[in-house]
Amino acid sequence: MPVAKTENLNIASFDHMPSPEEIKARVPLTERAAASVLAGRKALGAILDRQDPRIFLVVGPCSIHDPVAGLDYARRLKALADEVSETLLLVMRVYFEKPRTSTGWKGFINDPFMDDTFRIDVGMEKARRFLLDVCELGLPTATEALDPNAPQYYGDLVSWTAIGARTSESQTHREMASGLSTPVGFKNATDGDLEVAINAIISAAHPHSFLGINNHGQSSIIRTRGNRHGHVVLRGGGGRPNYDTVSIRLAEQALAKARLQPNIVVDCSHANSWKKPEYQPLVMKDVVHQIREGNRSVVGLM
Repeated sequence: MPVAKTENLNIASFDHMPSPEEIKARVPLTERAAASVLAGRKALGAILDRQDPRIFLVVGPCSIHDPVAGLDYARRLKALADEVSETLLLVMRVYFEKPRTSTGWKGFINDPFMDDTFRIDVGMEKARRFLLDVCELGLPTATEALDPNAPQYYGDLVSWTAIGARTSESQTHREMASGLSTPVGFKNATDGDLEVAINAIISAAHPHSFLGINNHGQSSIIRTRGNRHGHVVLRGGGGRPNYDTVSIRLAEQALAKARLQPNIVVDCSHANSWKKPEYQPLVMKDVVHQIREGNRSVVGLM
């Protein structure tokens, strides 16, 4: 008598996904793009290590859905980046994955045609090509790491990484962050709790071993060295913003108590602007005022 089936009962199909090596062969890293990525990472690391007095700004659309429009934006941003380079480091926000509270479009990688066909194989290649195009302009890129396998496909084209409010508490994402080649900003939890982000920084700074994939797409035990450039991103939460002077001071004290470098990035979106885009300049103006008044813990803005 055959043994009853006990696995994959809710799986409709297993479709082939090209390995990172295959996608990279189709969209290879160029010398110019590599130089852009490394320059961006070096500058960000210097800012976080207080060797560069500039402020970095992560700027761009909520998510990439139209590569043509996105690249047009990138060209304009590159021109501005060159203009303000003595005082600011501009990094283009290039988000392909959208963490959903319940349901909705999951982003360009998951559903590149925005028609629920979920051609992840196509989306991954298109995403890598877009990152390459932006890096070819000489502009560093920032993205949010959501799928733990995705960095193997395009991590060589990213200069700064965010771990979102919904995933900063996730052990999987803390482990992944410990192996990323970029500085990593951990956002406070959606309820405004900062301890989650601080614990994430501490965890990601240590070595980890976990299950993942290698460049050939094979299941592997990934062993990391730890990431020393983790930092906090304040995005508000729990019905209130946290970019004001009191909130910044409390964050400084919490970081000091944890014996962490007081590096703070303020996200002008989300609860900090009550999800109203027109309020974001007001948030930025307030934070800029704090910096002008002598604050030295705010190293970046989103």
